[in-house]
Amino acid sequence: MVSEESAEVDCAPTYGMNRLGSLFGLIFLNLYIKTPRGSNIHTTNYRYHYLTHLMRTSRMATISFDPRFNLKAGRNAHQHGGVVEEIEGLIRVYKDGHVERPPIVPIVPCTMGLERGVTANDVVIDRYTSLWARMYVPSCSGKLPLLVYFHGGGFCVGSASWSCYNEFLSSLASKANCVIISVNYRLAPENRLPAAYEDGFTTLMWVKQQALNGSSEHKWWLKLCNLSSIYLAGDSAGANIAYNVATRLGSSGSSESTILRPLSLKGTILIQPFFGGEALTWSEKYNNQPPNSALTLSAADAYWRLSLPPGATRDHPWCNPLANGAAARLRDLRLPAMMVCVSEMDILKDRNLEFCSALIRAGKRVETVMHNGVGHAFQLLHNSQLSQPRTHDMMSRIKAFINE
Repeated sequence: MVSEESAEVDCAPTYGMNRLGSLFGLIFLNLYIKTPRGSNIHTTNYRYHYLTHLMRTSRMATISFDPRFNLKAGRNAHQHGGVVEEIEGLIRVYKDGHVERPPIVPIVPCTMGLERGVTANDVVIDRYTSLWARMYVPSCSGKLPLLVYFHGGGFCVGSASWSCYNEFLSSLASKANCVIISVNYRLAPENRLPAAYEDGFTTLMWVKQQALNGSSEHKWWLKLCNLSSIYLAGDSAGANIAYNVATRLGSSGSSESTILRPLSLKGTILIQPFFGGEALTWSEKYNNQPPNSALTLSAADAYWRLSLPPGATRDHPWCNPLANGAAARLRDLRLPAMMVCVSEMDILKDRNLEFCSALIRAGKRVETVMHNGVGHAFQLLHNSQLSQPRTHDMMSRIKAFINE
Protein backbone atom coordinates (compact mmCIF):
# COMPACT_ATOMS: atom_id res chain seq x y z
CA MET A 1 0.00 0.00 0.00
CA VAL A 2 1.46 3.37 -1.01
CA SER A 3 1.74 5.78 1.89
CA GLU A 4 3.98 8.67 2.79
CA GLU A 5 5.54 6.66 5.58
CA SER A 6 5.86 3.07 4.35
CA ALA A 7 6.24 3.79 0.61
CA GLU A 8 5.54 0.14 -0.20
CA VAL A 9 4.19 -0.06 -3.70
CA ASP A 10 0.60 -0.80 -4.49
CA CYS A 11 -2.34 1.46 -5.13
CA ALA A 12 -2.72 4.02 -2.35
CA PRO A 13 -5.66 4.01 0.10
CA THR A 14 -8.85 5.39 -1.36
CA TYR A 15 -10.40 8.72 -0.34
CA GLY A 16 -13.56 10.20 -1.84
CA MET A 17 -12.59 12.64 -4.58
CA ASN A 18 -14.22 14.64 -7.32
CA ARG A 19 -11.96 17.49 -8.49
CA LEU A 20 -9.21 18.92 -6.35
CA GLY A 21 -10.46 22.50 -6.62
CA SER A 22 -8.64 24.67 -4.13
CA LEU A 23 -7.90 21.82 -1.73
CA PHE A 24 -4.14 22.11 -2.06
CA GLY A 25 -4.24 25.59 -0.57
CA LEU A 26 -5.73 24.27 2.66
CA ILE A 27 -2.60 22.32 3.50
CA PHE A 28 -0.55 25.47 3.76
CA LEU A 29 -2.74 26.69 6.61
CA ASN A 30 -2.58 30.47 6.99
CA LEU A 31 -5.94 29.61 5.51
CA TYR A 32 -9.51 30.57 6.17
CA ILE A 33 -9.20 30.50 9.94
CA LYS A 34 -6.23 29.70 12.10
CA THR A 35 -6.45 27.69 15.30
CA PRO A 36 -4.35 29.44 17.94
CA ARG A 37 -1.83 27.48 19.97
CA GLY A 38 -3.41 26.06 23.12
CA SER A 39 -6.90 26.18 21.65
CA ASN A 40 -9.50 23.89 23.17
CA ILE A 41 -11.43 21.13 21.44
CA HIS A 42 -14.38 23.45 20.71
CA THR A 43 -12.19 25.84 18.70
CA THR A 44 -10.56 22.96 16.86
CA ASN A 45 -13.89 21.31 16.10
CA TYR A 46 -15.26 24.62 14.82
CA ARG A 47 -12.30 24.83 12.45
CA TYR A 48 -12.91 21.27 11.30
CA HIS A 49 -16.60 21.87 10.58
CA TYR A 50 -15.81 25.13 8.81
CA LEU A 51 -13.36 23.36 6.51
CA THR A 52 -15.94 20.64 5.90
CA HIS A 53 -18.48 23.32 4.93
CA LEU A 54 -15.97 24.88 2.54
CA MET A 55 -15.34 21.54 0.89
CA ARG A 56 -19.03 20.93 0.34
CA THR A 57 -19.80 24.39 -1.00
CA SER A 58 -16.65 24.56 -3.17
CA ARG A 59 -17.02 21.01 -4.56
CA MET A 60 -13.52 20.19 -3.41
CA ALA A 61 -12.03 16.78 -2.76
CA THR A 62 -12.79 15.13 0.56
CA ILE A 63 -10.17 15.95 3.17
CA SER A 64 -8.95 13.51 5.79
CA PHE A 65 -8.51 16.17 8.47
CA ASP A 66 -7.69 15.19 12.03
CA PRO A 67 -9.03 17.91 14.37
CA ARG A 68 -6.93 16.44 17.17
CA PHE A 69 -3.60 17.31 15.51
CA ASN A 70 -3.12 20.56 17.44
CA LEU A 71 -4.18 18.89 20.68
CA LYS A 72 -1.55 16.17 20.28
CA ALA A 73 1.29 18.68 20.57
CA GLY A 74 1.11 19.01 24.35
CA ARG A 75 0.81 15.29 24.96
CA ASN A 76 3.53 14.35 22.47
CA ALA A 77 5.83 17.18 23.56
CA HIS A 78 6.33 15.44 26.89
CA GLN A 79 6.89 12.08 25.21
CA HIS A 80 9.29 13.34 22.51
CA GLY A 81 11.08 16.18 24.30
CA GLY A 82 9.24 19.24 22.97
CA VAL A 83 8.54 20.73 19.54
CA VAL A 84 11.65 22.17 17.87
CA GLU A 85 10.20 23.08 14.45
CA GLU A 86 6.68 23.41 13.10
CA ILE A 87 4.89 24.60 9.99
CA GLU A 88 1.35 24.70 11.28
CA GLY A 89 -0.91 22.08 9.77
CA LEU A 90 1.88 20.57 7.66
CA ILE A 91 4.71 19.21 9.75
CA ARG A 92 5.82 19.12 13.38
CA VAL A 93 9.31 18.01 14.45
CA TYR A 94 10.20 17.05 18.02
CA LYS A 95 13.50 17.20 19.86
CA ASP A 96 14.04 13.43 19.68
CA GLY A 97 13.56 13.45 15.89
CA HIS A 98 9.95 12.27 15.88
CA VAL A 99 8.05 13.82 12.93
CA GLU A 100 4.30 14.29 12.48
CA ARG A 101 2.60 15.10 9.17
CA PRO A 102 -1.21 15.36 9.28
CA PRO A 103 -2.89 13.63 6.30
CA ILE A 104 -4.57 16.74 4.92
CA VAL A 105 -4.23 16.13 1.17
CA PRO A 106 -5.94 12.91 0.02
CA ILE A 107 -3.69 10.01 -0.92
CA VAL A 108 -5.26 8.40 -3.99
CA PRO A 109 -4.63 5.13 -5.82
CA CYS A 110 -2.99 5.15 -9.21
CA THR A 111 -6.31 4.36 -10.89
CA MET A 112 -8.31 7.29 -9.50
CA GLY A 113 -9.11 10.61 -11.16
CA LEU A 114 -7.06 10.04 -14.31
CA GLU A 115 -7.42 11.98 -17.53
CA ARG A 116 -9.27 9.99 -20.20
CA GLY A 117 -6.89 7.76 -22.15
CA VAL A 118 -4.12 7.81 -19.51
CA THR A 119 -2.95 4.61 -17.78
CA ALA A 120 -1.13 4.83 -14.44
CA ASN A 121 0.77 2.37 -12.30
CA ASP A 122 3.13 2.45 -9.31
CA VAL A 123 6.61 0.95 -9.65
CA VAL A 124 9.40 0.11 -7.21
CA ILE A 125 12.73 1.79 -7.97
CA ASP A 126 14.81 0.98 -4.88
CA ARG A 127 13.48 -1.31 -2.15
CA TYR A 128 16.37 -0.47 0.16
CA THR A 129 15.39 3.22 0.38
CA SER A 130 11.65 2.62 -0.29
CA LEU A 131 11.96 4.74 -3.44
CA TRP A 132 9.01 4.37 -5.79
CA ALA A 133 7.31 6.28 -8.59
CA ARG A 134 3.96 6.65 -10.29
CA MET A 135 3.91 6.19 -14.07
CA TYR A 136 1.49 8.05 -16.37
CA VAL A 137 1.21 6.71 -19.92
CA PRO A 138 -1.14 8.29 -22.49
CA SER A 139 -2.63 6.22 -25.28
CA CYS A 140 -0.46 6.74 -28.35
CA SER A 141 0.82 4.83 -31.36
CA GLY A 142 4.22 6.53 -31.65
CA LYS A 143 7.28 7.15 -29.46
CA LEU A 144 6.89 9.78 -26.73
CA PRO A 145 9.24 11.96 -24.67
CA LEU A 146 9.83 10.77 -21.10
CA LEU A 147 9.35 13.33 -18.31
CA VAL A 148 10.87 12.53 -14.89
CA TYR A 149 8.90 14.68 -12.42
CA PHE A 150 9.54 15.68 -8.79
CA HIS A 151 6.70 16.99 -6.61
CA GLY A 152 6.91 20.11 -4.44
CA GLY A 153 6.54 20.48 -0.68
CA GLY A 154 9.70 22.17 0.59
CA PHE A 155 11.54 18.81 0.60
CA CYS A 156 9.59 18.01 3.78
CA VAL A 157 6.03 17.15 2.76
CA GLY A 158 4.27 15.79 -0.29
CA SER A 159 3.81 12.52 -2.12
CA ALA A 160 3.57 11.22 -5.67
CA SER A 161 0.20 9.81 -4.59
CA TRP A 162 -1.28 13.16 -3.51
CA SER A 163 -4.53 13.78 -5.38
CA CYS A 164 -3.35 17.17 -6.69
CA TYR A 165 -0.37 15.60 -8.46
CA ASN A 166 -2.40 12.66 -9.73
CA GLU A 167 -4.77 15.12 -11.38
CA PHE A 168 -2.13 17.55 -12.67
CA LEU A 169 0.28 14.96 -14.06
CA SER A 170 -2.30 12.71 -15.70
CA SER A 171 -3.64 15.82 -17.43
CA LEU A 172 -0.12 16.90 -18.43
CA ALA A 173 0.67 13.43 -19.82
CA SER A 174 -2.45 13.61 -21.98
CA LYS A 175 -2.12 17.22 -23.14
CA ALA A 176 1.67 17.28 -23.66
CA ASN A 177 1.66 13.74 -25.07
CA CYS A 178 4.48 12.37 -22.92
CA VAL A 179 5.17 9.52 -20.52
CA ILE A 180 5.66 10.79 -16.95
CA ILE A 181 7.49 9.20 -14.03
CA SER A 182 6.46 10.97 -10.80
CA VAL A 183 9.15 10.24 -8.20
CA ASN A 184 8.28 9.66 -4.54
CA TYR A 185 11.65 10.74 -3.13
CA ARG A 186 12.73 10.65 0.52
CA LEU A 187 11.67 13.60 2.67
CA ALA A 188 13.50 15.80 5.16
CA PRO A 189 14.17 16.11 8.02
CA GLU A 190 14.42 12.32 8.32
CA ASN A 191 16.48 12.36 5.11
CA ARG A 192 18.09 15.76 4.61
CA LEU A 193 19.54 16.89 1.31
CA PRO A 194 21.20 15.47 -0.75
CA ALA A 195 18.91 12.42 -0.23
CA ALA A 196 16.27 13.78 -2.63
CA TYR A 197 18.94 14.55 -5.25
CA GLU A 198 20.32 11.03 -4.89
CA ASP A 199 16.83 9.62 -5.40
CA GLY A 200 16.47 11.68 -8.58
CA PHE A 201 19.76 10.36 -9.95
CA THR A 202 18.86 6.81 -8.88
CA THR A 203 15.59 7.10 -10.82
CA LEU A 204 17.45 8.02 -14.01
CA MET A 205 19.83 5.10 -13.53
CA TRP A 206 16.84 2.81 -12.95
CA VAL A 207 15.24 3.91 -16.23
CA LYS A 208 18.58 3.32 -17.96
CA GLN A 209 18.80 -0.19 -16.48
CA GLN A 210 15.27 -1.09 -17.58
CA ALA A 211 16.12 0.07 -21.10
CA LEU A 212 19.36 -1.93 -21.20
CA ASN A 213 17.73 -5.05 -19.77
CA GLY A 214 14.76 -4.90 -22.11
CA SER A 215 12.59 -5.46 -19.04
CA SER A 216 9.42 -7.40 -19.84
CA GLU A 217 7.83 -6.16 -16.60
CA HIS A 218 8.14 -2.54 -17.76
CA LYS A 219 7.66 -3.09 -21.48
CA TRP A 220 4.17 -1.58 -21.27
CA TRP A 221 5.64 1.92 -20.89
CA LEU A 222 9.21 1.47 -22.19
CA LYS A 223 8.00 0.55 -25.66
CA LEU A 224 6.35 3.97 -25.95
CA CYS A 225 9.37 6.01 -24.77
CA ASN A 226 11.78 7.87 -26.99
CA LEU A 227 14.83 7.34 -24.78
CA SER A 228 16.77 10.01 -26.64
CA SER A 229 14.21 12.56 -25.42
CA ILE A 230 14.39 12.62 -21.59
CA TYR A 231 13.32 15.66 -19.55
CA LEU A 232 13.71 16.46 -15.86
CA ALA A 233 10.88 18.51 -14.36
CA GLY A 234 9.32 19.54 -11.08
CA ASP A 235 7.57 22.29 -9.17
CA SER A 236 8.93 24.28 -6.21
CA ALA A 237 11.27 21.97 -4.25
CA GLY A 238 10.81 19.43 -7.04
CA ALA A 239 12.17 21.98 -9.53
CA ASN A 240 15.17 22.46 -7.24
CA ILE A 241 15.71 18.68 -7.36
CA ALA A 242 15.43 18.59 -11.16
CA TYR A 243 18.02 21.38 -11.46
CA ASN A 244 20.46 19.80 -9.03
CA VAL A 245 20.22 16.40 -10.74
CA ALA A 246 20.91 18.16 -14.06
CA THR A 247 23.93 19.99 -12.60
CA ARG A 248 25.28 16.73 -11.19
CA LEU A 249 25.18 15.29 -14.69
CA GLY A 250 26.60 18.50 -16.14
CA SER A 251 29.54 18.68 -13.76
CA SER A 252 30.45 14.99 -13.80
CA GLY A 253 33.94 13.94 -14.85
CA SER A 254 32.39 11.75 -17.53
CA SER A 255 30.20 13.25 -20.19
CA GLU A 256 26.46 13.18 -19.59
CA SER A 257 25.99 11.07 -22.72
CA THR A 258 28.28 8.37 -21.30
CA ILE A 259 26.59 8.27 -17.89
CA LEU A 260 23.04 8.08 -19.25
CA ARG A 261 23.51 6.16 -22.49
CA PRO A 262 21.21 4.96 -24.08
CA LEU A 263 19.21 7.80 -22.48
CA SER A 264 19.73 11.38 -23.58
CA LEU A 265 18.75 14.35 -21.41
CA LYS A 266 17.20 16.97 -23.69
CA GLY A 267 15.94 19.55 -21.21
CA THR A 268 14.75 20.58 -17.77
CA ILE A 269 11.43 22.19 -16.86
CA LEU A 270 11.46 24.17 -13.62
CA ILE A 271 8.08 25.35 -12.31
CA GLN A 272 8.48 28.09 -9.66
CA PRO A 273 11.84 26.63 -8.51
CA PHE A 274 12.39 26.76 -4.76
CA PHE A 275 15.65 28.63 -4.18
CA GLY A 276 16.65 30.96 -1.37
CA GLY A 277 19.43 33.14 -0.01
CA GLU A 278 20.64 34.99 3.06
CA ALA A 279 19.79 38.35 1.45
CA LEU A 280 16.08 38.71 0.76
CA THR A 281 14.79 39.80 -2.64
CA TRP A 282 12.12 42.48 -3.09
CA SER A 283 9.40 39.92 -3.85
CA GLU A 284 10.30 37.91 -0.74
CA LYS A 285 9.88 41.05 1.37
CA TYR A 286 6.95 42.79 -0.27
CA ASN A 287 5.19 40.69 -2.92
CA ASN A 288 1.40 40.84 -2.72
CA GLN A 289 0.43 37.18 -2.50
CA PRO A 290 -2.96 35.70 -3.42
CA PRO A 291 -5.27 34.29 -0.71
CA ASN A 292 -4.23 30.88 0.65
CA SER A 293 -0.71 31.25 -0.73
CA ALA A 294 1.15 27.97 -1.02
CA LEU A 295 4.41 29.50 0.20
CA THR A 296 5.14 32.17 2.81
CA LEU A 297 8.55 33.47 3.79
CA SER A 298 8.31 31.93 7.27
CA ALA A 299 7.39 28.54 5.81
CA ALA A 300 10.25 28.77 3.31
CA ASP A 301 12.72 29.52 6.12
CA ALA A 302 11.46 26.52 8.11
CA TYR A 303 11.72 24.22 5.09
CA TRP A 304 15.36 25.22 4.58
CA ARG A 305 16.18 24.70 8.26
CA LEU A 306 14.72 21.21 8.06
CA SER A 307 16.20 20.16 4.72
CA LEU A 308 19.71 21.65 4.44
CA PRO A 309 22.66 19.97 6.20
CA PRO A 310 22.85 21.06 9.87
CA GLY A 311 24.66 24.39 10.20
CA ALA A 312 24.26 25.35 6.53
CA THR A 313 23.14 28.88 5.68
CA ARG A 314 20.68 29.97 3.02
CA ASP A 315 23.67 30.64 0.76
CA HIS A 316 24.49 26.94 0.57
CA PRO A 317 24.67 26.05 -3.16
CA TRP A 318 21.70 23.69 -2.89
CA CYS A 319 19.60 26.63 -1.71
CA ASN A 320 21.26 29.52 -3.54
CA PRO A 321 22.81 28.42 -6.86
CA LEU A 322 24.16 31.95 -7.48
CA ALA A 323 25.93 32.59 -4.14
CA ASN A 324 29.65 32.80 -3.44
CA GLY A 325 30.75 33.16 -7.04
CA ALA A 326 28.67 30.22 -8.26
CA ALA A 327 27.07 32.36 -10.97
CA ALA A 328 30.47 32.81 -12.64
CA ARG A 329 30.97 29.04 -12.70
CA LEU A 330 27.69 28.36 -14.51
CA ARG A 331 29.47 28.75 -17.85
CA ASP A 332 31.50 25.60 -17.14
CA LEU A 333 28.41 23.47 -16.48
CA ARG A 334 27.03 21.36 -19.31
CA LEU A 335 23.31 22.02 -18.98
CA PRO A 336 20.52 21.09 -21.40
CA ALA A 337 17.90 23.55 -22.61
CA MET A 338 15.82 24.90 -19.75
CA MET A 339 12.29 26.20 -19.35
CA VAL A 340 11.52 28.16 -16.17
CA CYS A 341 7.93 28.99 -15.21
CA VAL A 342 7.65 32.04 -12.93
CA SER A 343 4.52 33.31 -11.16
CA GLU A 344 4.00 37.06 -10.83
CA MET A 345 2.55 36.89 -7.29
CA ASP A 346 5.02 34.30 -5.98
CA ILE A 347 7.51 35.38 -3.30
CA LEU A 348 10.10 33.50 -5.39
CA LYS A 349 9.48 35.64 -8.48
CA ASP A 350 12.57 37.88 -8.25
CA ARG A 351 14.85 35.03 -7.25
CA ASN A 352 13.58 32.96 -10.18
CA LEU A 353 14.15 35.83 -12.61
CA GLU A 354 17.68 36.44 -11.28
CA PHE A 355 18.40 32.75 -11.75
CA CYS A 356 17.20 32.87 -15.37
CA SER A 357 19.26 35.99 -16.09
CA ALA A 358 22.40 34.37 -14.66
CA LEU A 359 21.92 31.29 -16.84
CA ILE A 360 21.43 33.43 -19.94
CA ARG A 361 24.59 35.43 -19.16
CA ALA A 362 26.42 32.11 -18.84
CA GLY A 363 25.39 31.23 -22.38
CA LYS A 364 22.71 28.70 -21.48
CA ARG A 365 19.53 28.27 -23.44
CA VAL A 366 16.67 29.39 -21.18
CA GLU A 367 13.00 29.99 -21.95
CA THR A 368 11.40 32.10 -19.22
CA VAL A 369 7.61 31.92 -18.96
CA MET A 370 5.86 34.48 -16.75
CA HIS A 371 2.35 33.70 -15.53
CA ASN A 372 0.72 36.97 -14.50
CA GLY A 373 -1.84 37.37 -11.74
CA VAL A 374 -1.18 34.03 -10.03
CA GLY A 375 0.98 32.80 -7.16
CA HIS A 376 3.04 29.83 -6.09
CA ALA A 377 1.60 26.42 -7.08
CA PHE A 378 -1.43 27.97 -8.80
CA GLN A 379 -1.56 24.96 -11.15
CA LEU A 380 -2.34 22.81 -8.10
CA LEU A 381 -4.26 25.29 -5.94
CA HIS A 382 -6.82 26.48 -8.49
CA ASN A 383 -7.25 29.42 -6.10
CA SER A 384 -8.17 32.20 -8.52
CA GLN A 385 -10.17 32.81 -11.68
CA LEU A 386 -6.89 32.91 -13.59
CA SER A 387 -5.62 29.54 -12.36
CA GLN A 388 -7.32 27.40 -14.98
CA PRO A 389 -6.33 29.44 -18.08
CA ARG A 390 -2.78 29.87 -16.73
CA THR A 391 -2.54 26.11 -16.12
CA HIS A 392 -3.67 25.42 -19.69
CA ASP A 393 -1.04 27.87 -20.91
CA MET A 394 1.63 26.17 -18.80
CA MET A 395 0.80 22.77 -20.24
CA SER A 396 0.80 24.15 -23.78
CA ARG A 397 4.23 25.73 -23.21
CA ILE A 398 5.58 22.46 -21.80
CA LYS A 399 4.22 20.55 -24.79
CA ALA A 400 5.88 22.97 -27.19
CA PHE A 401 9.17 22.81 -25.28
CA ILE A 402 9.44 19.02 -25.26
CA ASN A 403 8.34 18.68 -28.87
CA GLU A 404 10.75 21.21 -30.39
